Amino acid sequence: MATETLLNLWENLAKLPLVVLLKDTRNVFNMDELAVEIAQIAVPAALALAADPVASLIDTAFIGHLGPVELAAVGVSIAIFNQVSKIAIFPLVSVTTSFVAEEESAGKSSNDENASLEDGLLVNKETEELLPKSGSISTKRHIPSASSALVIACVLGVIQALFLIFSAKPILSYMGVQSDSPMLIPAQQYLTLRSLGAPAVLLSLAMQGVFRGIKDTKTPLFATVVGDVANIILDPIFIFVFRLNVCGAAIAHVISQYLISLILLWKLIEHVDLLPPNIKDLQFGRFLKNGFMLLMRVIAATICVTLAASLAARHGSTSMAAFQVCLQIWMATSLLADGLAVAGQAMLASAFANKDHDRAKAIASRVFQYGLLLGLVLSIFLFGGLQFASRLFTEDVNVLNLIAVGIPFVAATQIVNVLAFVFDGINYGASDFAYSSYSMVLVSIISILCLFALSSSHGFFGIWVALTIFMTFRAYVGLLRIGTGTGPWSFLRK
Repeated sequence: MATETLLNLWENLAKLPLVVLLKDTRNVFNMDELAVEIAQIAVPAALALAADPVASLIDTAFIGHLGPVELAAVGVSIAIFNQVSKIAIFPLVSVTTSFVAEEESAGKSSNDENASLEDGLLVNKETEELLPKSGSISTKRHIPSASSALVIACVLGVIQALFLIFSAKPILSYMGVQSDSPMLIPAQQYLTLRSLGAPAVLLSLAMQGVFRGIKDTKTPLFATVVGDVANIILDPIFIFVFRLNVCGAAIAHVISQYLISLILLWKLIEHVDLLPPNIKDLQFGRFLKNGFMLLMRVIAATICVTLAASLAARHGSTSMAAFQVCLQIWMATSLLADGLAVAGQAMLASAFANKDHDRAKAIASRVFQYGLLLGLVLSIFLFGGLQFASRLFTEDVNVLNLIAVGIPFVAATQIVNVLAFVFDGINYGASDFAYSSYSMVLVSIISILCLFALSSSHGFFGIWVALTIFMTFRAYVGLLRIGTGTGPWSFLRK
């Protein structure tokens, strides 16, 4: 009787939607077909995503040797630029990846393998042999979402540059850098010059969204590495040889961003027809509808991180310098998980477009399990190495002491950070943009209240406690959707 009861209980538990994430855990270390496909997308994507924060870390290391004031000033400016960029481009990149993946999948599934597609999405092997090898337009993919993304990115890039250039001083003042602060001049110089690269940043990220949608993450990796290597080479030349200090760091970064954009555009033109037959193909309405949802989400998340940086700046240049180093490491390592999120999003978008629910379940569970492993490895690595690595960024004893306070939070939160990114990718792959938006707004409201309360009572320590609460709730609401089998995951309850 007891055995029968236990079996019934086990059968009921096995039917819960949440259990799908633990399906086939014995295969997590097997390099089967699914693992290879995830790795081919995730590894280059993770390396490309991590390359820019790593370059920023190297920037921070160079600038740190100019002094704690310059380090803190650039920290505030980078925080402002990155958060404004996320508001402008993150919704576009995420929507582009899903839309391009859906269009690519629809183009493949609507015709058999030997058919020649007249719309230029694909060309079969027999037809390709008869076509000239010069890369004519007929051999290119026709993906309207790609053209839409580039047009929107260019417009947003110019708007962002103008906004930051003409609003640098009041924004810095809001961030706690007042007119009598020694951080004001270097911060304003860096932010103004760095803003000149905004069009290139947004355009390059939009093109990365297109490449992710067609499951090509190697090309963005190549372009990003070339640009970041150029940045690393130019940094000491402009900063120390030409004695441009923080201005030199900004100029080096802008040059590298335009180099990345040129490489990506050159490669994209080879594979995608960027000139749509008519204006209706640009699908601006579809982009705006879903992009607005994600814009709400990004603004909510951005307010939390920007507020944390602002509160750190209000505690002085030492607190801001330590916060900048911890935040750069926190985001650089966490973004490795975004490679998994990119793979999950692109593959799930194709699976949902084909209504292949079995494949969707397999992808979601495997990406989740890889996320758990990655988070554990990152936590162990950071606990062991950050105490020694922190001296690469500054020699100021007071800054180092505060960095030591932040290190346990940076290391211990890696698992929830990774899962937060992974669930973002899973929900975006299901085109569940509305839920992602509304849930993030709720999480941000709670986290903002925690930031104000804990910062005033516990200072630098309290800021990191509040950020930990923010990422934990973010991971929880991401899990909640698939774990309860609601929205696009309702098929899990059948």
